[in-house]
Amino acid sequence: MQVHQVAKYGFRIRTRGGMLVENLMIPARDDVEAHRKLRQIYRDCEILDCVCVRGTVRTPVSSFEDVVNLITR
Repeated sequence: MQVHQVAKYGFRIRTRGGMLVENLMIPARDDVEAHRKLRQIYRDCEILDCVCVRGTVRTPVSSFEDVVNLITR
């Protein structure tokens, strides 16, 4: 039996109406699930920032472009 570690993902977004929402916390197993949950709640929003919070440590979530840059170096 596997135990899934749930982390909280903190988002800073701009809604489709233009309102800025900061420190929106979504619990999820990984960043893909967190983004999926966010898109269910806030359709057509613009994600300005995303950080992973595990305990009291906040770490930025790597984007696809960041990973590609690390690989191509």
